[in-house]
Amino acid sequence: MSRKGNCLDNALMENFFGLLKQEMFYGNQFQHFDQWKQSIHQYNERIKRLVS
Repeated sequence: MSRKGNCLDNALMENFFGLLKQEMFYGNQFQHFDQWKQSIHQYNERIKRLVS
């Protein structure tokens, strides 16, 4: 288990969430939670298609 704030132990997840924030949140405004939830789902599906 890594210490809080130690990004060296969980670099892959830090990278993933950094990319997620950069591509999905910065510059976007969501009016409803459902819009946010749908865009996260679409982002995850896109990643799955690229990996498989």
